[in-house]
Formats: sequence, structure tokens, C-alpha cells
Amino acid sequence: MPTPHIRAERGQIADRVIMPGDPRRAERIATDYLEDAELVTDVRGILGFTGTWEGRRVTAMASGMGAPSITIYATELAREYGVRQIVRVGTCGGMSTDVAVRDVIIATGAHTDSTMTASRIPGVQFSHLADFSLARAAVEQAERMGGDAAIHAGAVFTSDHFYLDRPALTEALTAHGTLAVEMEAAALYAVGAAEKVRTLAVVTVSDHLVTGESMTADERETQFDAAARIALAL
Repeated sequence: MPTPHIRAERGQIADRVIMPGDPRRAERIATDYLEDAELVTDVRGILGFTGTWEGRRVTAMASGMGAPSITIYATELAREYGVRQIVRVGTCGGMSTDVAVRDVIIATGAHTDSTMTASRIPGVQFSHLADFSLARAAVEQAERMGGDAAIHAGAVFTSDHFYLDRPALTEALTAHGTLAVEMEAAALYAVGAAEKVRTLAVVTVSDHLVTGESMTADERETQFDAAARIALAL
């Protein structure tokens, strides 16, 4: 049954979903990696395609930007379509000097300044964690793949703000081992915990807060091959 935000019928969405933020990136994953990919939803321009990867059905579907948006789609996928695994494939801003533009980060946990979790479980500082089995498998897959992209595993910071400049916060988070900033992982992990869905974020560093290096808009759409292949292998 279609939902207010997803028009697919039951059975049209696979139980494993690759979830970029950008609809064009979802389309590119479907075109470049999936066989027999079919458009199954396009409500509000959020595209979703179902095809096969090495014989297994996979759906590539966008989430839009930010914690509220990914929470809506991930929740509806879990509750209404029986999705049991969601892997976010997106971009992030490097915070630590240990990472560089085009590196891939397997986000084992996500700090956040969002109040969404505070309202979900009042009075508790909830820990946003990836599914351990997925994170471990992603690291092992990255080691098997090799390649030019450096792979890191560790915590990211999920922020509600894209343009707010907070150097003191960045410095403090980096001092505590945070690798990068993005806008969705913590919300996805909270949905995973609530809905019993395995979740993981595999993100590519598109720009760096310290060095100032940055990808172009076209590169942000296309330079995610390593992250996409890790996610699909899961």
C-alpha cells in the first residue's frame, strides 16, 4: 500500500535499501550498478529504483537532506514495506586531519546536536550506533577491495546545520575522535534501533572544514564508487 511519501506497492521495494540523499545519485546507482532497475516511486521527486545486484534484489532510494527527511522515509520503509536493512551512501565534510577529500568513512556511531532523539526518548542521552554486523562486514569488504580511496571507521557528527560556523565545537568533537560532519546518520540509526532495522552510513568526504579542499557539484554526484560498492556488497 503506498504511503503519503512513497508510491510503490508492497513487493516493489526490496528488503535491502541503498539510500543516498540525492535523487540523482539514487538514479545513478540504479543505472550504473543494478540490473533491470525499475522506477518504483517518485513522490516529491524522491526517486526509488528496484533491481538486482549479483542476483539479489536491491532498492536504491533517495532520502532527501537532513534528519527529519531520512526519518520519514526510513520509518515508512520499515513499517509499511518490511525493509530490514538500510545503508546510507552519501557525502560528508571532513573534520579530522586524519581524513582527506575522497576518503570513505564507515560511520560506526553518530553524535548529534539534533533534538529529534531528545524528543524520541526524553531524559536520555541516546547513543546512535550502526549495526555492528554491517559495520564489520563493510570494513572487511573495504579491505578486500583495496583501491585508491582510503577507508576509515569511526564516529561522525550529524548536524541540523549546514552553514553554521562553530569552530569551537568542531575542535572539541575532533579532539574526541570525530572524523566528519553530515546530516543524516544519527537519525537513520535511531530509526534502526526503534524499528529493528539494520542500518549503516558509508559516506565519502566531499569537502574538508580544515583544509578547505572541496569537490565540485558534479564530483559530489559521481565520486562515490568505493562507498557504493561497499554498500552493495553488504
